[in-house]
Amino acid sequence: MGVFHVHFRLRNKMELYHMDLKRGMTLKLKGKIHEDASWFIINLGTDPQDLALHFNPRFEENVIVCNSQNGGNWEKEHRDGHMCFQPGTEIKLTVTFEEDEFQVKLPDGHEVKFPNRRGQSHLSYCCVKGGISPTSFKVE
Repeated sequence: MGVFHVHFRLRNKMELYHMDLKRGMTLKLKGKIHEDASWFIINLGTDPQDLALHFNPRFEENVIVCNSQNGGNWEKEHRDGHMCFQPGTEIKLTVTFEEDEFQVKLPDGHEVKFPNRRGQSHLSYCCVKGGISPTSFKVE
């Protein structure tokens, strides 16, 4: 594992640059969802404009939206209606980075799968923001 550069720019934003996430590795995140949260985001990519995975639970719509971004341009959204997140709760989730897809294991065991659209083998950027305060972050 390498050195992570963590930047806390706003109360509700954590960014990591120079992360070393490779195929076959898993990101483990624990956090507390804010009582007044309407959404939160986990972004994984090479930089803020090139995202292999944009994971976005939206409480008001009762849906999890996944997408990717290429050069700042959003691609086709994937919506999953299995919403197990609740404001005011503590959560644990994992994101496994495979050759052809991301597997996001939710707190209740349900998996959201999203394709690795550009076949990336290494991701160096992560951003967690919105209505969540991370309490633990591991890459294994």
